[in-house]
Amino acid sequence: MILKELRISHHLSQEQLAQMSGLNVRTIQRIESGKNASLESLKCLAAALEVDVSTLNQEKFIMDKRSDNWKALPFILKCWFVFNFLQTRPSRQSATRIEVAGHISGFIFCCLGLANEAALVGGLFMLSTAYLFHCLKYQGDKYGIWYENEPANGSLQRK
Repeated sequence: MILKELRISHHLSQEQLAQMSGLNVRTIQRIESGKNASLESLKCLAAALEVDVSTLNQEKFIMDKRSDNWKALPFILKCWFVFNFLQTRPSRQSATRIEVAGHISGFIFCCLGLANEAALVGGLFMLSTAYLFHCLKYQGDKYGIWYENEPANGSLQRK
């Protein structure tokens, strides 16, 4: 079910969606974690998110190469994503890997910085890179532009 992705793409918290749909926050948490939802709950959520009930039952949201979300992204953010990922279809997984690697290596180098000043500078640089990719993930979630691997039929899938 793609409820969480739809909620995030509408820039809503679980509490806000609960209030809009008339459901309990715990109900939304259960549905987002993969539990089954009643038809009435799905109808309430579909009305609040302005989608069909069938859309809520999809496992993955399918997006073509000319995604409206990517087209709507401001030019400066497009440049930021392309420059940092060196690709026009960034995936959230690659941003997470770079962020984690930046935090781990930054911490290690900062610890080594106790003995060597250059290592401290390198550690701070790696930590700032990790923070940059954290900001990239936030912007990617905000605009819903993440792409996953391209299947054989030519369409792209977004988690």
